[in-house]
Amino acid sequence: MRLIRTLVPSSEVSAVRSVLDEHDIDYVIFEEDSEGSEAMVVEFPLPTQGVETVLDDLRETTSVEDTYTVVASVESVFSEHDDELEERFITGSEEDDSIATEEIRSTALDLTPSPVTYYAMTLLSVLVATAGLLLDSPAIVVGSMVIAPLVGSSLTASVGTVLLDREMMVEGFRTQLFGLLLAVAGATVFSVGLKSAAFLPPALDVTTTQQISQRISPGLLSLTVGLCAGAAGAFGLATGVSVTLVGVMVAAALIPAAAAVGVGIAWGVPAVALGAFVLLVLNVVSIHVSGVTVLWYLGYRPAGWPGDGRAESDDPGTRDLLADGAPSMSRERLLPVAVVAVVLLAVVALCGAVVAAHVGFEQSVNQAVGETLEEPGYEELELVVVQTQFDGQPLVSVVDEQQVTVVVTRDADRRYPDLHERLDARVEAQTGRDVSVVVQFVERQSASDRLASAPDGAKTYGLGSAMVGRAQHVSLRG
Repeated sequence: MRLIRTLVPSSEVSAVRSVLDEHDIDYVIFEEDSEGSEAMVVEFPLPTQGVETVLDDLRETTSVEDTYTVVASVESVFSEHDDELEERFITGSEEDDSIATEEIRSTALDLTPSPVTYYAMTLLSVLVATAGLLLDSPAIVVGSMVIAPLVGSSLTASVGTVLLDREMMVEGFRTQLFGLLLAVAGATVFSVGLKSAAFLPPALDVTTTQQISQRISPGLLSLTVGLCAGAAGAFGLATGVSVTLVGVMVAAALIPAAAAVGVGIAWGVPAVALGAFVLLVLNVVSIHVSGVTVLWYLGYRPAGWPGDGRAESDDPGTRDLLADGAPSMSRERLLPVAVVAVVLLAVVALCGAVVAAHVGFEQSVNQAVGETLEEPGYEELELVVVQTQFDGQPLVSVVDEQQVTVVVTRDADRRYPDLHERLDARVEAQTGRDVSVVVQFVERQSASDRLASAPDGAKTYGLGSAMVGRAQHVSLRG
């Protein structure tokens, strides 16, 4: 529930009464003379979903928009018509989960803490994420997402874009940009310090760390995280639902990727740095685009938008009239959004070309590996995973020869010495690129195998088909 308190001139009290009576709203009116002018304070409770509807009606008949208005949260309301209002706006024909435009704007701004707190928490979160990536610990990486405050700047930029609020939009993008730059710089310095102080093995190959390898190969599934995070954030913000958990999702799309960029720079591995950077940029764009799309779908429009009653306001900052009197948007308000749209389209085009090329390469590699393992002699092998190195084509190539890692399981007594050569030839023929295929064998042994080889009279235990708890990795490079 919301409590609305607005200041109206005495001459407009009758108009306000008519609107509130029409909606069967219980209200109180009392005199206010703090400024020595004749004015009245009107106070009335409303379900959250009805705030926008009632305020729009008041704007059309009074000057409420130009006066003092406060929308506050309340725990409960006891009045004559509160049940009818709840039935109408919450469960009835006018059910709508969206909160008022003014409330969504203030809520988005409140999600971003003070600059010192914001940047400090961002830096701490990326340091934790970097440690989690290098330790290959999913739990630590998840912990870094919990303390990251990036959801505020992301949603502020989205709301500012939808409402054509240039100051709000610029503030959101600026805060997010500086925060991510700080995150990348912090992860780089921290990684360089760990490497220089020999806290980690000098021969550590960061491309083989699972938590890093998952974030250096951007694809369609990776973009799903950013799209869903932005959409969930917009739904949570617009419906008054807590966005705390959504903030973890937004951080999941940004913080680990920023940390991986720093690790790639520190270790001097261009494939890691570029792959994670492309993923980071695309997630930023996808969060913003999906957030704006959801807010627009829920009906949020800028003041002065054609068909919006607020276009008739006397405030020159909220509307612009054409010669025929029809409301339109001023060039000053549309220009920043147009610039943002062009920049986002350019980023999507450039990064999208890289991701599309990499996704196509991955599909070709998967097809080549699958066809090879179906050949006679390889039927008993079980494919575990196929990993492809990100190289940045077609815009720029950061590696001369792409590496493809194929992990398969085999029986302990079987050997496949020529598998890597077969895979290498098939992948190169399928993709048209120079590749280096690495095959990792994970040996398996079942209890039935031991029973078959046990001598007569020997005792055997542990019947079943469980895997032996020891795996041997053998790498063969083509």
